[in-house]
Amino acid sequence: MAIKYRIEQNHPPRSPRESLPTMYDLPSENPEEPGLPDEFHDLQPELLRVTFHPANYPPEQIFCGSDMNLYYDARHHYWYKRPDWFGVVGVSRLYDQEDLRLSYVIWQEMVRPTVVVELLSPGTEKEDLGRSTRLSSEPPTKWEVYEQILNVPYYVVFDRYTDRLRGFALTAGFYQELELTEPRIWIPQLELGLGLWSGEYEGINRLWLRWYDAEGNWILTPTEREAIAQEQLEAERQRAEAERQRAEAERQRAEAERVRSQRLEELLRSHGIDPNS
Repeated sequence: MAIKYRIEQNHPPRSPRESLPTMYDLPSENPEEPGLPDEFHDLQPELLRVTFHPANYPPEQIFCGSDMNLYYDARHHYWYKRPDWFGVVGVSRLYDQEDLRLSYVIWQEMVRPTVVVELLSPGTEKEDLGRSTRLSSEPPTKWEVYEQILNVPYYVVFDRYTDRLRGFALTAGFYQELELTEPRIWIPQLELGLGLWSGEYEGINRLWLRWYDAEGNWILTPTEREAIAQEQLEAERQRAEAERQRAEAERQRAEAERVRSQRLEELLRSHGIDPNS
């Protein structure tokens, strides 16, 4: 979804890309910001990234970021949020189709995320769920940014301590919590769903968030695809070997039959009988 801004500028008018800071001008991290991602906050976003393959968009028009500065207000250039994970479609995979992103700057990209995922932790739970308060002089909370400023269509929250998945869809400008009969959230704009999967990832067996397709199949990771490809190659090798052994057995049977026929002919001739008569 494209975002439009009305900005007072001198004539001739200049576009936001020309008149406002780019990702090269804004800090990509704040060394004084407290807290570092734990191991789960490293692994879970990576699993989301490698399984994020919207069927209705080519790979070069898909971007996702994790723990990356998301600059959202053209009037306050240095205000940002750092979603645990977010996905954007309809935008170049590379910034200006040539560079890896340092951050995601809304007034430069002009395309908002379709979905944002936050992984709850005790220190961020209130803000992630829209329960925190702030002074009027303070920047808006995550909930306010995602709902009121960026209008992100889907907001997903996962609590790994309780394994609870919650989803919120933007309805008439406000988030409405989805009633989940099972821990799965279908996102029509992406032709993908996000759900809880129990399995092993990077040697850790637990419940993970991952994407699934329209048939309900989990999107495979590169490692899983490679393992399946190897299994298929091994199965093909075994089929080829079985076919070779079958052909060899058939050749040996035919050879044995030929030898028996030849000996029979020799025996008949030794008794003065023409086997061909």
